Amino acid sequence: VDVFQAWCGPCKTVVDLFQKIRNEVGSNLLHFAVAEVDSIDALEGYRGQCQPVFLFYAEGELVAVVRGVNAPLLQKTILEQL
Repeated sequence: VDVFQAWCGPCKTVVDLFQKIRNEVGSNLLHFAVAEVDSIDALEGYRGQCQPVFLFYAEGELVAVVRGVNAPLLQKTILEQL
């Protein structure tokens, strides 16, 4: 989940990375979503940050968090969690 604030919008620079990985591993294993923290109370703890935050869930549980746009770390985290 790409967690963002309304004033900066979702992180568009990593969309290509997610699409590439999804094509490589199969679309049934990886799902990408965006969530605006200002409109979701459960994400209140992520408000006021100036960098994007990527939350990784498996079976409904938060399993990893990556802060900032770090393509190698995002790719590594995705592949480890799959």
